Amino acid sequence: MHTFMMAILLLVSIVLIASILMQSGNSDGLSGSIAGGAEQLFGKKKSRGYDALLSRITTVCAIVYIVVSLVIVAVFN
Repeated sequence: MHTFMMAILLLVSIVLIASILMQSGNSDGLSGSIAGGAEQLFGKKKSRGYDALLSRITTVCAIVYIVVSLVIVAVFN
């Protein structure tokens, strides 16, 4: 059972890393922080599509990672 849980943790961590690396950046650097504040409030919010899917995958994988880690510590220690 411990090996199975560790394998799940490994798989989830790989998917989590990949989904984070495939997401687009939120910042445009220093110029984006000065002039781009209004764009973040009023537009360019991608609620559908590729970025939204990656965001959901990242959220689910992060939750599963935390839960599996806590289960491993609670049960096997």
